[in-house]
Amino acid sequence: MRRKALALLGLWMLGASGPAYAQDPIHVAPVRDYVETNVLPWITDRTIIDALKDHNELNAHLTHPAIAALDAQWRAETASTRRPLIDSVLSSAVSQFLKKRQALSDGVITEIFVIDAKGLSVGESEITSDYWQGDEAKWQKTFLIGPDVMFIDGAERDDSTQMLQSQASMTVSDPVTGQPIGSITVGINLDAL
Repeated sequence: MRRKALALLGLWMLGASGPAYAQDPIHVAPVRDYVETNVLPWITDRTIIDALKDHNELNAHLTHPAIAALDAQWRAETASTRRPLIDSVLSSAVSQFLKKRQALSDGVITEIFVIDAKGLSVGESEITSDYWQGDEAKWQKTFLIGPDVMFIDGAERDDSTQMLQSQASMTVSDPVTGQPIGSITVGINLDAL
């Protein structure tokens, strides 16, 4: 019941029944076009689908306190040389797949990460600052809404790289059942489009 209420609230907040896009006409159309042409064809690859299904099954029992503890562990590991949780994610088959996809983008894709049904990172092409994405729009405006949803975030200039970028996030659904099993976020270098 709660999930259905969240989905209805999300649709009402988006004001549309189709794909959701941020309200920035300058970058939204080129990002959407790039993602539809270059990313959507591979987000249902077995590597991603299998990783999401396995992660969802493994983490089905996790409570919010356990998720918060994992997120705290991840954040602590980002400043450490000992990184068992981060290393387990970055060395996974799905992370290797995402790294290859990023490398093939000729600098357009700045990062890719796959998020499970609990909002936890399953695979990443680059290290993210946190493990739990469930409190962020990239997961809430995709996975919680349902299948066939795309959310394009606002454009931001990265302080360290000075690169203008945006994130496009999409629900990932089981190709057999059509049910959402997670989401994927792709960082796009707007200067490279």
